[in-house]
Amino acid sequence: MSSRVDLLILQHPLEVRNAKNSARLLHLCLPGSRLEVGEAFPDLHALLYADGLVPVLLYPETPGCASPELAPVPPPERLRLVVLDATWRKSRKMLHVNPELQRLPRLALHDVPASTYRIRKAHAPHQLSTLEAAALALAQMEGDGDRYRPLLQAFDGFVQQQAALFLCLNPS
Repeated sequence: MSSRVDLLILQHPLEVRNAKNSARLLHLCLPGSRLEVGEAFPDLHALLYADGLVPVLLYPETPGCASPELAPVPPPERLRLVVLDATWRKSRKMLHVNPELQRLPRLALHDVPASTYRIRKAHAPHQLSTLEAAALALAQMEGDGDRYRPLLQAFDGFVQQQAALFLCLNPS
């Protein structure tokens, strides 16, 4: 499966060795996506604007931090979705140490379904994994709600396998 929107995943170093690394799975499932690891990215400008694409950050609006509007909205083939893979605390740090990310237009997801990523802790049902959030954002940007359903279904299977393995290794 390939996306019409270019995908750049910026992964915090503490997420790399996480066994439940949904960003890595997302990257492996979407040919052409790019996964960069770090907290500060010295070559961020080149990563964001390579090939003349227009970057959009998948991140909720932050009080006191105005991001520019994306008007007119380019066609999906001209967009680069930038996704941060980190805990919320670490993602805020990534924003802080990379001011160029703060200046990007943002895409915030609204009315999201409950996460199926039950093998990790979440504070609320709408807190999605990186894979789930990116798949929903790509579908929204491309105007095709069904395009990424197979990816989400495969992810559900992965979560079920991980949960079953955990039960086998930790019988109560």
